[in-house]
Amino acid sequence: MVLLNKYHTWYNMPTMDTAYNEKIGNLIAQIRQERGLTQAEFAKRLGTSQSAVNRMEHGKQNLTLETLGHISDVLNKQLISLSSGAVNLRIEGGHELSGEITLKNSKNAAVGLLCASLLNYGTTKFLKFPRIEEVFRIIEVLQSIGVSIKWVNGNDLEIRRPEHLNLDQMDADAARKTRSVLMMMGPLMHDYEAFRIPYAGGCKLGQRTAEPHLYALQEFGLDVVATQGFYEVKTQKKPAGRFALYETGDTVTENALFAAARTPEESIIQFASANYMVQDVCYFLRKLGVKIDGVGTTVLHIEGVPVIRKNVTYQLAEDPIEAMFFTSAAITTNSQITIRRVPIDFMTLELLKLRKMGARIEETERYKAANGYTDLVDITIFKRSKPLKALADKIHPNVFPAGINADNLPYFVPIAGVAEGRTLIHDWMYENRAIYYTEMTKVGMNVELADPHRLYIVGPTKFNKADVVCPPALRPASLLLIGMLAAPGISTLRNIYTINRGYEDLAKRLNSLGARIQVFHEI
Repeated sequence: MVLLNKYHTWYNMPTMDTAYNEKIGNLIAQIRQERGLTQAEFAKRLGTSQSAVNRMEHGKQNLTLETLGHISDVLNKQLISLSSGAVNLRIEGGHELSGEITLKNSKNAAVGLLCASLLNYGTTKFLKFPRIEEVFRIIEVLQSIGVSIKWVNGNDLEIRRPEHLNLDQMDADAARKTRSVLMMMGPLMHDYEAFRIPYAGGCKLGQRTAEPHLYALQEFGLDVVATQGFYEVKTQKKPAGRFALYETGDTVTENALFAAARTPEESIIQFASANYMVQDVCYFLRKLGVKIDGVGTTVLHIEGVPVIRKNVTYQLAEDPIEAMFFTSAAITTNSQITIRRVPIDFMTLELLKLRKMGARIEETERYKAANGYTDLVDITIFKRSKPLKALADKIHPNVFPAGINADNLPYFVPIAGVAEGRTLIHDWMYENRAIYYTEMTKVGMNVELADPHRLYIVGPTKFNKADVVCPPALRPASLLLIGMLAAPGISTLRNIYTINRGYEDLAKRLNSLGARIQVFHEI
């Protein structure tokens, strides 16, 4: 196994021969273009000259393993694999954070919008789109069936779907790495009487079946048979009228919206999710000409358009889950930071609970996100002079707007660890996620698992350094990172692909707040 740390130089490492240089050069050029980088921009990030990049991409530059590891980090893409290929973090913890951070746009909205782009035969352009692994997987799936996708101006994404898609060429490996691929059923049913979708993957959080999606789409005439590794889909389109969702799920609601978006008769969806990503999808569909009433409620009225051919530009709202991550990091490390562009309606109850625990948090007046609808504020978390107090009541999630966001709940775990007293966290929505929280014992927390959904945390915690492999779920993995930021000494968090699924440039952005994190790559 070879560890490549982009902050150090290793000498006397082997180089590739000419044939391999040419193949790898072509691969580098292809990935650079997919990322929307010019040679000059790529050279700047790589810390070299444009002429060196040009030689590299034409196979005329010797490439050491160190160089390939550095390129992999810059492009956020594994180039070769001699071992596990993992990306790891080395964290020097025990330091306060300071300064300000501006939130990236929402990952959960992004994957839904990528699937929604299949509804449009015109050009779809998304501004400031997240560059994360989950997005890359959906892009790979879309490109494999013939959709033209390119990054422009850094993080803008331009999408053109062809008249006919090559569904038989779908990249099954990429599709199976994300549950988001299920949301392609709703758009595809409008144009194809039969197709198949690979079984969905993503975070390993217990038994999350596809049944709620299938029940919703059955209302529009879709039928599914599960075979070995695939969902075989057949459609006989029909108006759905009024129907209820089997489960108030975010992606389930989006899939139903996609089915309704090109159904001209009115569809009424009851028990819909009102969550932030669903709202962003609704606002985008409105730009495509779809009439939607009830956005932000649990009953949606939709009048679709049979054929959509529009050139549209849309910028999704910022990520409230990222806001909670940075809030948790600040409180756990007892730091003062300002978080800009926070979608406040999806953080209000979380901030109230934190204030009742003794955190001092101030927020600005509201202003609008770029989508013209979502309310934003800037919040400042202040350093405290005395410990937080554990809440007397349990902390648990609920569907919006009835409670704490399910994806924000995990970030109360390290916060409870720095509070005096015993905190009960009840994570009832997912089968296994609470079990992953026990990983925090590895960084010194006192965690007692009561059952697969409930745990007790006793604080305050004296965090300790650790060397840990990321669990296979995004939020629990990021909790370990927060604990390591608070732990004095050098910790190692290994195989952070799970974190990269949902967070963009996280180590770099934490370092901008004063964290001391190094990225090293195994190839």
